[in-house]
Amino acid sequence: MPLPSKARKMGRTILLLDNLFIVLGFFIVFPLVSTHFVSQIGWSALFVGFALGFRQFVQQGFGIIGGAIADRFGAKPMIISGMILRGLGFSSMALASEPWILILSCLLSALGGLLFDPPRMALAIKFTRPHERGRFISLLIIQDNAGAVIGALIGGWLIDYDFQFVCWMGALIFFLCAIFNVIFLPNYHISVSKAPIIAGMKSVVKDQKFRSYVLTLTGYYVLWVQVMLMLPLTVTVISGSPSYVKWMYAIQAMLSLGLLYPIARWSEKRFRLDQRLIFGLCLMTFGFIVITFISELYLLFIFIAIFYFGSIIAEPARETLSSFLANPRSKGSYMGFSRLGLALGGFIGYTGAGWLYDIANQINFPKLPWIILSAIGILTLIRLKYLFRNEQPHVKTTHTL
Repeated sequence: MPLPSKARKMGRTILLLDNLFIVLGFFIVFPLVSTHFVSQIGWSALFVGFALGFRQFVQQGFGIIGGAIADRFGAKPMIISGMILRGLGFSSMALASEPWILILSCLLSALGGLLFDPPRMALAIKFTRPHERGRFISLLIIQDNAGAVIGALIGGWLIDYDFQFVCWMGALIFFLCAIFNVIFLPNYHISVSKAPIIAGMKSVVKDQKFRSYVLTLTGYYVLWVQVMLMLPLTVTVISGSPSYVKWMYAIQAMLSLGLLYPIARWSEKRFRLDQRLIFGLCLMTFGFIVITFISELYLLFIFIAIFYFGSIIAEPARETLSSFLANPRSKGSYMGFSRLGLALGGFIGYTGAGWLYDIANQINFPKLPWIILSAIGILTLIRLKYLFRNEQPHVKTTHTL
């Protein structure tokens, strides 16, 4: 039965508050993982990139399982369990004096995200009507970017004392988030019916259009995850201090707060979702191409800003397009599977870029990672253009929402 307007509004408010906890907790910790373990501890970028990619792959690659379980049992128990696991993951990262402890902490963090992420996005679909969805997703992304810079600033301040403080603060926020959901989140079912877990998963796998779209996004995410690896490392190398990383996120927040929502409102009336995604990825790729040749900090920040500008155009379109292509009978399964591109792209982006960074240092050719990343962006653009070549003025959806 459809939710009344008051319940939808309350649900959106809970999601926004919930999202603020998640973004703050995550960005206090993860932007500083590469700079701490590579630049301060001296571990190889390949290993740290693998650990980050492993977390991304487990969380997003198996998201379809978390989504299918949420379809069957509801969102609330999955979200609360996930928050607790993420908090335990950050707590163990504070004690990561050996490589295996870092891997364990990334695994716990991944399992937490696997449980809470798909049902949260499915609730975003449940709490919005189709004409509201793009704008609400834009608001979530604005909040993501604002929370990212606040989290990065808090983490940048705490790391001057000890990286353990960074991790413990992130863990505390996720434990508080779990308590918040215990008290305030109703136990909604997120799909039209309680579909069997396997049936929901099969429905997604058989959907060729959705499957092709998700897998194509692998290349997009290879570029996107560099905000956690190559961009912080490059800022640290050029500036000589990890404390400058927080200003990278300040740029992201200012652009997002000032431009994301008006651009989304303006462009949704004039361009298809796939056109907005492709144009945003063009700007992101262009930023990486130019960063290949930069050695001055102010120029680096300018083209990081171009990259972020592309991402604020692409991200709302990408997420909204995923929701419009999803089958309402299996929302959790579809939203879980939609993260597979992030799983593959995150693993390849983190591990591959870390490996290229080490090789580039060995052969004294720092441009190498950026050349490969730029090429991946160009190939992804070609594939997206081909996938949506037959679209009409408005994106057609396979399913009625």
